[in-house]
Amino acid sequence: MFTSPSPFPAEARRTLAEALNARLADGLDLRAQIKVAHWNVKGPLFPSLHPLFESLAARLAHHNDALAERAVTLGARAYGTVRHVAAASTLTDYPQETTRGLEHVELLAERIDAYLHGLRAARSVAEQLRDVETADLVTGVIGEFEKHAWFLRATLEA
Repeated sequence: MFTSPSPFPAEARRTLAEALNARLADGLDLRAQIKVAHWNVKGPLFPSLHPLFESLAARLAHHNDALAERAVTLGARAYGTVRHVAAASTLTDYPQETTRGLEHVELLAERIDAYLHGLRAARSVAEQLRDVETADLVTGVIGEFEKHAWFLRATLEA
């Protein structure tokens, strides 16, 4: 562990950073999967889904950066190479042959649900260690991506 302005002991900071890096791996994987959907979506919903997917990817990039920077602030490293993400992500691989708009919507909703599950676990770690800053950061991501998941699920309802 590196020097940190955090008052938490090194072992707590290490545990927090591990939880953050796990979510970073999922977030980087999810962003890549969203971009695949953005690039390949076809059909009558294209005009609305193409920019929606781009917006989701941009917001996720912002949150990935914040999670990585929190891990580094805690005195750890942030891990995010393609090879690391491929080995560490808990998300299901994306079927890249998908083109139909609603198929992409369903696949992304499922993956966002899995991402949210991991974020809630990371928030629990932060709460158990009484790291309010990390818990608040993760809570903000959860709130935003719950809304995005709702948008996607609402699109699937007839």
